[in-house]
Amino acid sequence: MDIAIDQDKCMGAGQCVLIAPEVFDQDETDGRALLLIERPGGDHHEAIREAHDSCPLGAITLQED
Repeated sequence: MDIAIDQDKCMGAGQCVLIAPEVFDQDETDGRALLLIERPGGDHHEAIREAHDSCPLGAITLQED
């Protein structure tokens, strides 16, 4: 699974961090999402999909392998 965050769309709601804190974090200066793991293992995939679906502005894109 490949993950990308569109920083222009991200408003820093933090839903991704709440759902998958092992994969996402927030920048301390502007609150926008940061990706901690570029290609997470399968044990994170369900939470990543939920974070993707919960993003209010659709800033997270996923590409399944």
